[in-house]
Amino acid sequence: MMANRVRHDLSWDAGDVPVSDLFDDTFYSRQDGQAEAAHVFLDGNGLPERWAMLPRFSIAELGFGTGLNFLETWRIWVKTRRPGQQLTFTSFERFPLATDDMARALAPWSDLGSLTTELLRRWSSSYSEPERCWQMDSCTSLHVVVGEAETALANWAAVADAWYLDGFSPAKNPDMWSAPLMQQVFDHTKPGGRFATYTAAGWVRRNLEVAGFQVRKRRGHAGKREMIVGKKLECEPSSG
Repeated sequence: MMANRVRHDLSWDAGDVPVSDLFDDTFYSRQDGQAEAAHVFLDGNGLPERWAMLPRFSIAELGFGTGLNFLETWRIWVKTRRPGQQLTFTSFERFPLATDDMARALAPWSDLGSLTTELLRRWSSSYSEPERCWQMDSCTSLHVVVGEAETALANWAAVADAWYLDGFSPAKNPDMWSAPLMQQVFDHTKPGGRFATYTAAGWVRRNLEVAGFQVRKRRGHAGKREMIVGKKLECEPSSG
């Protein structure tokens, strides 16, 4: 059992949307969390098109939360992958949810049913572990690293093709959007790799640009005017 574990207590908004008591923010859009995951994180990263011809693809995420982003990604991956392709999904989460809370938060999406069942079965058996590594099916692995994101990323030896930046609101959880952490994200991104996030906060955008990403705005989810996406260049621009 981790000595420094902090329980992530929740409240439940209208429509059974989970709200973090730690950060006073919802875990996903009140309009439709699954649609938000698809628009912001998959579409924002050019998926599934970008993984179509690659034998291996790596996604990393800041903020596992309810697991909804992973489950929607897994659902689309199962529908579109070719035989032999491998997906690795790594998420960094400081305050993991209790299994019962996760189950309640995921209950609205019946099309994720069997995938949700598989995730919850593994989650309940490993809730106390600082790192959970599961082979979800023959072509899909999930790693959840529990701890402070900047420290965990500094010790992570891998790089990602795509990043889901899904911490709580920058105004309420600024540590998840800090300049040092965004630099870690950049450093752990493959050349040509991308990120996507629901926020368009100016200081977050500047932190990502200073880290080295090319950043642009695009239409947000469910009437939200803007979100940001970005790319790490294949090669560094010449200083000459």
